[in-house]
Amino acid sequence: MATYRHILVPTDGSRLSAKAAQTAARLARILGARITAIYAVPEGVPTLFSGDKLYGSGILGREYRALVGREAKRALAVVEIEAELAGVAYSGVHALSRHPWRAIIRAARSRRCDLIVMASHGRSGLTALALGSETAKVLAHSRIPVLVCR
Repeated sequence: MATYRHILVPTDGSRLSAKAAQTAARLARILGARITAIYAVPEGVPTLFSGDKLYGSGILGREYRALVGREAKRALAVVEIEAELAGVAYSGVHALSRHPWRAIIRAARSRRCDLIVMASHGRSGLTALALGSETAKVLAHSRIPVLVCR
């Protein structure tokens, strides 16, 4: 049986992400592990039909960075509270990336996480096709085990 010592928890601030954070915190308490949370968002705003391609210059305005910073703080605070309640060590980070799923995997590797616990929104059909699924992409590309919460 694998023993996990460092759990990465990607969050987008949603109720489902909060549920995954709670699951990760409980698991971390049982295993004696620590938690790192990541809030990863695209550098630009994708359109409905753009798929992975993000339109924009790649240069972000101050307003967008400030908004991302505020949203990251809010979303990461939820994970931090869950870690505190469980009595486990916590750290948080946010990232702007052309592909958030890559930022998640990169953070897991660079921080030496041995498990990723994340939510799946369960989108299907055209919505899933148009928006893509960061969870599905992490599952497809990560060599680190992923626990998906619904």
